[in-house]
Amino acid sequence: MRLQGARRRVVFVTLYELIAIAVATLGFMAFTGQGAAHSGVISVVCSVIAVVWNVVFNHGFERWESRQPVRGRSVARRVAHAIGFEGGLALMLVPLLAWWFSVSLWQAFVMDFGLMLFFLVYTFVFNWVFDRLFGLPLSAQ
Repeated sequence: MRLQGARRRVVFVTLYELIAIAVATLGFMAFTGQGAAHSGVISVVCSVIAVVWNVVFNHGFERWESRQPVRGRSVARRVAHAIGFEGGLALMLVPLLAWWFSVSLWQAFVMDFGLMLFFLVYTFVFNWVFDRLFGLPLSAQ
């Protein structure tokens, strides 16, 4: 099954974020000792931020990608995508986590760093599997 355009983005973001909310809720519960409700709320808020960032970042990435002379998504291109996405997201989420959990920015960064390591791998694997299941977007063909 090949997905392109807006439909591809909606399926991608929905699957990615549902899995991310579940994992983030469990991670926040484990790292902070907060309950499921407190951790779940911040996971959903982070997800909304991530969805908006996902649309903005992937639009820019695919525009850049479409201008590259080499087509396809190599390991290096996938690593660059994952680092760019997660780095930008961390810039937004660390202050939010510091406020939500009443910790310093450093403590929030350390907390986010553990989750970021997981999500870097998750983003890489999810993108790879998604492309294998649904085909490459036109920008990479």
